[in-house]
Amino acid sequence: MVTRAVNPGEPFGWKEYEAAAASLLERYPFIQYEKIGRSVLDRELGAFQIGRGSREIHYSGGMHANEWITSLVLMAFLEELAEAEAQDGQLHGVQVRPLLNNVSLWITPQMNPDGAELVIRGLPAEPAVAERLLEWNGGRTDFQSWKANANGIDLNDQFPAHWEKEKARRDAAGPGPRDYTGDAPLTEPEAVALARFTAARSFQLLIALHTQGREIYWNYRDLEPAESIVWAERFRKASGYIPVKLEGSDAGYKDWFIQEFGKPGFTVEAGFGVNPLPLCHFATIYQEVSAIMLEGMKERH
Repeated sequence: MVTRAVNPGEPFGWKEYEAAAASLLERYPFIQYEKIGRSVLDRELGAFQIGRGSREIHYSGGMHANEWITSLVLMAFLEELAEAEAQDGQLHGVQVRPLLNNVSLWITPQMNPDGAELVIRGLPAEPAVAERLLEWNGGRTDFQSWKANANGIDLNDQFPAHWEKEKARRDAAGPGPRDYTGDAPLTEPEAVALARFTAARSFQLLIALHTQGREIYWNYRDLEPAESIVWAERFRKASGYIPVKLEGSDAGYKDWFIQEFGKPGFTVEAGFGVNPLPLCHFATIYQEVSAIMLEGMKERH
């Protein structure tokens, strides 16, 4: 039996991601890979592409540090898709090859590798970096509550979609574990990389994975297309997750996507519990979220 490239039995930080990515690209030459940027601490940010269709869609995760389980979900999904393609097999009872004939799926699984490492392995070795992170974390060496990047900025508050309103709403004094928007939108290399990558393509649908709540946020300031609620209802039927019309939230990646491109964009809040969600929840989360992602690859009704 061939060992899986993606191991759901261990925390999924930078080291695990690198090993899984290398293994998948070696095993499945039809998976394409594109470098899209570098993190604050100079780790490579990448996008994987699978499928041959003209309809481009994008699934992203790992934006919040202590939500690293979303990166694991995306990489496991990529591996299962690739395996089903290679064997002309099924996923959730759906034949994969016809889907990949119609869709080009792009996946950016780990958009905050520095933060994931901080949560999983603690302070980095560089004294100057470690010192400021420790200060921003209130002197605590436990980083389990850390959501931000290595500059103490929340990457999902970094997009130019009523950013000023989000900054005022958050009212965070400066860098820290969560909720600091930065001094302006798109100051952080991870957010810049994601925005540039998105603008360079023609995505017809976006799903951004976060945790937790088992909810689907499908709207943004009434700028979303009419089909968004239709998709949200399809995702509900596939997963049991509840579509929520979210108010009082701005500057997120899916907000900016809806505002700029007028296409369906979704934030999927996976699982229940306290972040980081434990690995014993992975199987349930994967079953639910992979059903949503598979549904997003199907034809529009």
